Amino acid sequence: MSRIVVTGGAGRLGRSLVAGLAGAGHEIVSIDRAASDAAELDGIHQVALDLTDADATTRALTDLAPDALIHLAAIAVPFSAPEDVILRTNAALAVSVLGGAVAAGIPKVVAASSPTVLGYNCPTGWVPERFPLDEDTVPRPWNAYALSKHLIEQTVRMYARQTGDTVRFASFRPCYVIAPEEWAGAPTQQGHTVQQRLDDPALSAPAVFNYVDARDVAAFCDRLLAALPEIPNAETFFVGADDALAREPLATLVPRFHPGTDEVAAVLTGTTPAFSNAKAGRLLGWAPAHHWRGELAAAAAASALSDHGAAPLAADVHPDRKHIPA
Repeated sequence: MSRIVVTGGAGRLGRSLVAGLAGAGHEIVSIDRAASDAAELDGIHQVALDLTDADATTRALTDLAPDALIHLAAIAVPFSAPEDVILRTNAALAVSVLGGAVAAGIPKVVAASSPTVLGYNCPTGWVPERFPLDEDTVPRPWNAYALSKHLIEQTVRMYARQTGDTVRFASFRPCYVIAPEEWAGAPTQQGHTVQQRLDDPALSAPAVFNYVDARDVAAFCDRLLAALPEIPNAETFFVGADDALAREPLATLVPRFHPGTDEVAAVLTGTTPAFSNAKAGRLLGWAPAHHWRGELAAAAAASALSDHGAAPLAADVHPDRKHIPA
């Protein structure tokens, strides 16, 4: 068992992450601006702290003396605040938390980045060199949120250069996170349900139809922390599902919403996602366990059982429209 500090542990991804790591047997300390009353955090030690205060952050991390730190705390949605506020806040958090972790002597440090660093959905157009997108794809951030996440990755590498192998670092880019309750119809981060995102491809197109179950992110982080001493330092990983959040092949969908990508998207046949998780599989032995078809089927079955034994609907079936095969 390890003691793990998670910054931003009261947030949307944070709640699932701390619950998953605690379930794996770790002692978890969640640090956020305020404690959460969410059920997922029952039994998790919580610390309320302004993490932009670098001195206070270093003192808290030193006192806690954890075995590892996972940095999630950030303004988490593009354009949810003025651009200068997003960049200033996320950059300050990165230096405060990661620098504090180094000063406190924490041997394993992981930071959350974002696939948005690649620059998709740029208003002046976006055509990648190739699909699937992976860790070798050149970042081209076009807004303050994406730039701040790219800066987090660079901050990780900066501290790795300062510390050598004394501290083991990594960054990860979780795809569009879907929390467990969202499979049953709770709104996702953008305010739409999963079913709405499937019904209207335009809702998922800006993120190039990527997604990942929050529980898979927790399993990834558990595996990553265990592997950090054995893998190259300061690596970056995509964390995504094995398929796309779409019913049609992306070879058809991507060019519809991202003009000029017809040729490079042609390799995305069947349910192939636009983002590769192969590096995490190769270096860590990690693979996602949750996929939208199975999760929607399970949610439909659970809903039917709660309706006094009514016959369950198959996943992705609407009573008011003809079923479209997945």
